[in-house]
Amino acid sequence: MTESQALMTPTAPARRNRVGTDSASVPTRAPRRPDWRKRGEIILLAGPALLVFVGFVILPVMMAAFYGFFKWNGYGWPTEFVGLDNYALMLQDDTFRAAVGHNFTIVVLSLVMQGPIAILFALLLNQKIRGRSVIRVLIFAPYVIAEVVVGTGWSLMLQDAGALNSLLEKVGLGALQNSWIADPAIAMWSLMIIITWKYIGFAVILMLAGMQSIPEELYEAAAIDGAGFWKAQWSITLPLLGPTIRIWAFLSIIGSLQLFDLVNIIWGQYIAATAGTSTMATYMYQNGHLAGSYGYGNAVAVMLFLISLVVALVYQRFILRRDTEGALTGDSRKGGRR
Repeated sequence: MTESQALMTPTAPARRNRVGTDSASVPTRAPRRPDWRKRGEIILLAGPALLVFVGFVILPVMMAAFYGFFKWNGYGWPTEFVGLDNYALMLQDDTFRAAVGHNFTIVVLSLVMQGPIAILFALLLNQKIRGRSVIRVLIFAPYVIAEVVVGTGWSLMLQDAGALNSLLEKVGLGALQNSWIADPAIAMWSLMIIITWKYIGFAVILMLAGMQSIPEELYEAAAIDGAGFWKAQWSITLPLLGPTIRIWAFLSIIGSLQLFDLVNIIWGQYIAATAGTSTMATYMYQNGHLAGSYGYGNAVAVMLFLISLVVALVYQRFILRRDTEGALTGDSRKGGRR
């Protein structure tokens, strides 16, 4: 090695110093400071709603759970602690078990009766027919009428001497007269007809909104392939209407489990159980508020809440989960898995 080559070749210490200098010159990322302004905006906007939710939902549930462990008449601070006796008495009561069965019967019948009718009405109203706007208003009108008005009107019509039996007699169908409210074999079907008439408008509006979001090009392609009207509805409309149907079914299930006003107005305080139309909510009202046993009534309210919560969680886990997963993009799924 010549003297000039030796001068041009860097030594090992020189290399280490140069590497160390280069690595030291790389800027380090400063720790990210919290955006207090953004957090303040979130607290300002979400705070009032959160306070209302805690005050009117979470707190009453906690208070009901607390009072359910006492024998309490509703006045003063509860002092007679009974533990789980209220729940044991409730589960041993045949009337309560019958009310739970009635609730789930209403759930099933509501889905079976309202779903197909709502889809058929929505298919009709989705076509270009004369008077479509008027039909929409007539179908949706019962939904916006107060339950007190609906219950009072139907109870007057379905009395033994009411309008329905009088009409049947005048048209020569007196043999079809019946005790539409008091007969246990008919009362549940009378209730389901009233519920369907009252809430079918909401289901129709949901189904119609879902249908109008389906691209028209899909039906044009199906027509080119030779598919008829009903074949196109079966192959295109129903599959794409699935998320809407599942959301409506969830709302219908929760509403059926909490049904109270129509049953209480039409059947009154005491004949609902004998007619086979009592629900958990009417049982709570009768055995809690009317009986002056508010500790027991709160225990029934907690049981109603737990049953509704379990049903909602199971429905979310096995049915609505596919819709929430389908709404996520690939990046969102990867980020969630990380």
